[in-house]
Amino acid sequence: MSGSLQTLDISEDRFVHWSGDSPNVARFYDAMLSGKDNFAVDRAVAREVAMLAPGVPRLFHDNRTFVARAVRHMADQGITQFIDLGCGLPTADNTHQIAQRCDPAARVVYIDRDPVVVLHGYAFLADNSQTAVVGADVRDPGQVFGAVDVRHLLDLSRPVGVLLTLTLHHVHDDDDPHGLVRSYMDRLPAGSMLALSHFHAAETEPPFDGRAREVEHLLLAALGSGWFRSRAAIAAFFDGLDIDRHGLRPLEHWGGHRVGNGRPHGSSMALCGLARKP
Repeated sequence: MSGSLQTLDISEDRFVHWSGDSPNVARFYDAMLSGKDNFAVDRAVAREVAMLAPGVPRLFHDNRTFVARAVRHMADQGITQFIDLGCGLPTADNTHQIAQRCDPAARVVYIDRDPVVVLHGYAFLADNSQTAVVGADVRDPGQVFGAVDVRHLLDLSRPVGVLLTLTLHHVHDDDDPHGLVRSYMDRLPAGSMLALSHFHAAETEPPFDGRAREVEHLLLAALGSGWFRSRAAIAAFFDGLDIDRHGLRPLEHWGGHRVGNGRPHGSSMALCGLARKP
């Protein structure tokens, strides 16, 4: 990989703290995926969420399916460079592995502000010179695009595949998440693509709306973030882009199943879409 451990200063305020005494977003996600890089406090939150909405754990697995299919679709469209914003801890079949199966020359940059996520990434990617992990806050596109590894690996005159999957619900309205998406896409050329998934609270579909709000309250208390948004608010992330023929749809559709076929309903608490910059 093109970075070095010496470039990472985990003392900076822009990084989150890693402690086994309180749950953490990246470790919580890992727990929801039945991973090993989590603590008892993270697993406790995961269990509470599953008790409130038994289908939610499936949502996280469906999101991985969505990522895999989105990356393959982008590769089919000729995209060979990707930026995964708010990537979280390494898991099974990561973005670079999917992309580089499609094209061994594909380049991938992971972005996360969690110092241990970054350190895990350095170790995981040590032998991959076409992939890097950058410690930066996705709420600061200038910092992200100014990073040495981003400038080194990505040619911003050519289309880039952007992944914002189960990330933006950790960005508060005060930080203008819609403006962030515009800022990222405005810096990229035509033909670039966006894959986005987000927690969803249905306005007119009880019991999902009430249950979503209960899960939101739990996540805010435990993690400090995890805001559910309406379909209209999630659709607005794609303003100015050409969304694909599937449109904005429930995340479980990408997981190969549907609400109502015997599976729990929790996956309907997330919507996703894939779009291209004209």
